Amino acid sequence: MKKRGRIVAFFLVVVALTLTIGTTVPGITKNINLGLDLQGGFEVLYEVEPVDSSQDVTRGLMEGTVQTLNDRVNRLGISEAVIDIEGEDRIRVQLAGVEDQSEARDMLSTSAQLSFRDVNDQELLDGSDVREGSAKQDFDPNTNAPIVTLQLKDAAKFGEVTTQISQMSIPDNKLVIWMDFQEGDSYAEEAFKSEPKFVSAPNVSERLHTTDVMISGDFTVESAKQLADIINSGSLPVHMTEIFSTSVGAQFGEQALNQMIFAAAIGIGLIVLFMLVFYRFSGFIATINLAFYIYLVILVFQLLNGVLTLSGIAALILGVGMAVDANVITFERIKEELRTGKSVKAAFKTGNKNSFTTILDANLTTIIAAVVLFIFGTSSVKGFATMLIISILISFLTAVLGTRILLGLWVQSGFLTKRKTWFGVNKEQIRDIAKEEVEPTIFKRNVNFVQHRNKFFIGSSVLIILGIISILVFQINPGVDFTSGSRVEVVSTNSLTVEEVESGFEELGHEVKSLVLSGENSELAVARFDSVLTDTEAEEVRVYFNERYGHEPSISVVSPIVGQELVKNAIYAVGVASIFMIIYVTFRFEFFFAITALLTLLHDVFFMLVFFSVTQIEFDITIVAAILTIVGYSINNTIVIFDRIRENIRKKKRVKSFKELTSIVNTSIVQSFTRTMNTSITTIIAVIAFLVLGASSITNFAFALTIGLVAGTYSSLLLASQLWLVWRGKSVKEKPLDFTKKKAPEGPQV
Repeated sequence: MKKRGRIVAFFLVVVALTLTIGTTVPGITKNINLGLDLQGGFEVLYEVEPVDSSQDVTRGLMEGTVQTLNDRVNRLGISEAVIDIEGEDRIRVQLAGVEDQSEARDMLSTSAQLSFRDVNDQELLDGSDVREGSAKQDFDPNTNAPIVTLQLKDAAKFGEVTTQISQMSIPDNKLVIWMDFQEGDSYAEEAFKSEPKFVSAPNVSERLHTTDVMISGDFTVESAKQLADIINSGSLPVHMTEIFSTSVGAQFGEQALNQMIFAAAIGIGLIVLFMLVFYRFSGFIATINLAFYIYLVILVFQLLNGVLTLSGIAALILGVGMAVDANVITFERIKEELRTGKSVKAAFKTGNKNSFTTILDANLTTIIAAVVLFIFGTSSVKGFATMLIISILISFLTAVLGTRILLGLWVQSGFLTKRKTWFGVNKEQIRDIAKEEVEPTIFKRNVNFVQHRNKFFIGSSVLIILGIISILVFQINPGVDFTSGSRVEVVSTNSLTVEEVESGFEELGHEVKSLVLSGENSELAVARFDSVLTDTEAEEVRVYFNERYGHEPSISVVSPIVGQELVKNAIYAVGVASIFMIIYVTFRFEFFFAITALLTLLHDVFFMLVFFSVTQIEFDITIVAAILTIVGYSINNTIVIFDRIRENIRKKKRVKSFKELTSIVNTSIVQSFTRTMNTSITTIIAVIAFLVLGASSITNFAFALTIGLVAGTYSSLLLASQLWLVWRGKSVKEKPLDFTKKKAPEGPQV
């Protein structure tokens, strides 16, 4: 009865999870904030300078600026704006779902330094003389033209100013109203321009003793309302210079979201199929926990008020691969124990115990990379890192607790006692426990990787030399993120041609530096320009191609300083992550393991760079995120091999000869081969789904991950352990290996 109760408990848990997920997912997904790349909008990075040259840019000044910007954004009706201070003098503004980007951009960048001057540019009144919140759009009672009215604080002071102006000779008796008057501006120069910088310049013929002021000009109702909103929001204590911007049309964002969801569904479906075929019943248990894992990640992300972007979805699916990895490690350990002839209960207990250390070490080293990525990354990279950290933590919990609890209920019930094949083990693979242990094999063949180590070293050395030559000769094709210029993504429902897109830009007076078609039917054209498009030019491009193809193009503008800082931060990130990884691996293993892991990590990053050098695919900001992701993933794979080497050395207690160490390393590689390949395959399945079916803006990211995963699989299996063998083996006679003093942590038992 007790055994049957465990099976009943399993189904009750599954039903409860199903009901919870089914009833709450619609509400959770509805409340998730979508990034601008999924619902349209724009992002701007400003460099801040104080209005007064004697003033310093302090933290308080930056926080006051952000508060004013938030007030302005709220007047636009945007509730999910993201405004962050970056560094000492940068402010990044992300506005998703904005319909009129030009209005939003004008409202943000205007310092709103209101001033009343005479024709000689002498300041008579400023914004501090205006009553807070008094500005509003109105109509001229005589002409019915749109105007802006406001109230001053002191009628007597305004009377003095108007008296002074009225006494000036005609036509100099003008009260010139400026918005953001800067040194070098002049009424004399602006007066004869069709679009002067000043707002208006009414004649004053007599003293005006009032607090009511009417600002007239060439206003529309919308522009008058916008000016009133800007005045009411208060002036900024700084000047803001735009150094980076990117915009995404709403239709383009919706299309990208649909593509990513479809790619994610296909990728996860293929992973589930793989797990069911390879691990059978235990794969079915993993599938249940995988669904719960995805649910928890989305729930936590929503509770943290995270903003979901394309890269965030990519991190989620990459996390799926890592969640599967934790299950694969455990299942492979259980299968090993079953092959030795142990009972299902004994194999389950030992397999879980042995896998816990590996999962813990692999996840902690990956989290180090993710945390560093969050600290040094920009806004989109931070979103990716946040999702990756959440994914790693939750995958650890669902694999270590969820899978063990659910599978443990079946194991403890006794139902699987005579059903060892349900774990993916064939009957002929199970030996008599009384017989002597045999060397592990790959596809029933004895393979000696270690004896071929020189071939791997030579092959890798040749590839590294060729890679260095490629980078020196071809270099890397930098995206607009690393050069000053603009990038425009033109989208059409139908196929595009290079000629028709180029002709469109020629009509607008722009010379395209490069133009690349992509998409299944060439429905996307990516154009690059050496020059930065002005706000007016960018708006003309949006209007032109929106009218022509029915989709608003995505426009990115960037200063080279942003790309330079991005590379600098990426180098810092890899350096800091490497230091922490060396410390952790040295603490958990030994220094020789740590240095070897770092060398193979750099090997994987190098070949990602070589790939982009050879193919000349545009190297953009998402590639930096991919490289830093592979830093974590590569160390994950390598740690799994090292953990097996450490475990096998513990079994021997002390290793005194190079020959003995060689045998242990080869055995460890063979034992880890299936796990490493299965983990890589499941992760690559997810990434390739993005590559083939995902949005075009994530294609380069998927390419980079695919190359990194392949390089990481090769280096962790065939390079890392053998480099360590050669290096550590030289001193093994003088200093025998002994890891018995370092007790491994034990996981929770079911």
